[in-house]
Amino acid sequence: MGQFKDIIFANTENYQGLVDERFQDLAQQFSRLQDARVDHGGAALAVYFQGKKVVDIFTGKKSAIENWAQDTLSVCYSTGKGVLATLAHILVSEGFLDYDTPVIQYWPEFGQKGKSAMTLRHILSHQSGLYDIRNMITRAVEMADWQHMLKVMEQATPRFEIGTDSAYQALTFGWLVGGVLEKATKQPLVWLMQRYLIDPLDLDGAYFGVPLDQLSRVARPLAKIKSPIELAQTEHKSVQPVIKKQHKRHFSEKLIELSGQNPQDFLDAMIPKGMKDFSFFSDQGLQAIIPAANGAFTANSLAKMYAMLANKGVWENQEILKPEVFTALSQIQSLKRDRVMPIPMKWRLGYHRVLTMGKRAQQGFGHIGYNGSGAWCDPQRQLSFAYTHNFMIGSITGDYRLWGLSQETLRCADAVLKGRKGWF
Repeated sequence: MGQFKDIIFANTENYQGLVDERFQDLAQQFSRLQDARVDHGGAALAVYFQGKKVVDIFTGKKSAIENWAQDTLSVCYSTGKGVLATLAHILVSEGFLDYDTPVIQYWPEFGQKGKSAMTLRHILSHQSGLYDIRNMITRAVEMADWQHMLKVMEQATPRFEIGTDSAYQALTFGWLVGGVLEKATKQPLVWLMQRYLIDPLDLDGAYFGVPLDQLSRVARPLAKIKSPIELAQTEHKSVQPVIKKQHKRHFSEKLIELSGQNPQDFLDAMIPKGMKDFSFFSDQGLQAIIPAANGAFTANSLAKMYAMLANKGVWENQEILKPEVFTALSQIQSLKRDRVMPIPMKWRLGYHRVLTMGKRAQQGFGHIGYNGSGAWCDPQRQLSFAYTHNFMIGSITGDYRLWGLSQETLRCADAVLKGRKGWF
């Protein structure tokens, strides 16, 4: 009830940046959702519509002593999968590889353990069977070594026959896709990102592996500020016998159980052994190349990349993607129930459906992150969206703020396109 009151009575102008008057309601909703927590972190929202930027706003704290700024980078977890997938599609357009050639043609060492028939299509659509990070490595810190993880992928065994099932490659996706791209082009992933994505779109911040001189731009999670009452309670507890509390399950954990899925598949895909000794937000974690989990972006970079996709692969008179490639990437690959994700995802080639609170974007696609960040496009509306933040939250299905902001973005666009906003 407290959160509901915070939203109802929130300041609707607690943000800075650009807002087109047609999307003013969206900016006010963004402010409502952030206002009560701006001392605990910050957030940014960017939207492009009909080829133009219409929203680029931000609020809150980047660190304990710094406010969020126009160029602040945010670690976006799996939202980065959509960025890596987009790079893969660009390289398909450039002729370096295709979706259905066996990966071993580019990466011969990958063919071990029954993987000789695996293709880029299998990987991008989460049909490879290579999702089990928990049993691939013994320590989470191994993820920081790019070359080591490529060798781990070479030696991995699929958990099911390739192409027969769907299981979200929560962490392995980055090494699988990134490895194929490097082997096919004979160039490092960081170079490929700069040459084929960042430079053509003039992105203002997009990294897999944040350079040392850019670390200061990254918004890291703030320690929770305790009230005087909480501090007093903490002091009181410190002199009481320690009683181990039962783990309080998150909504996403309950959802997995209710969906009838095997919780072990979720654990195997999402949580490597030894995570207590590794942090994506440490300098080591930020500088490592872990594309499925530690991509650092501005909201504007994400929304601009998806604006290109919303325009079917063309941006500022540049054909970034060939028409046949755009057609391929936007097609649903499987409606089969995913072993890891508890809700229907409608996997495309590296993207999933747009998640909202009612409005539908049938031709839309994008990717969310475990912390509730997310970015997507809707070619039918020529619309793109990105939301980033640094709050200490986590949910496999996304934060309600992401769903609500996506809903209002679609409503504002429909007010222009259809003359009415509507809820569905």
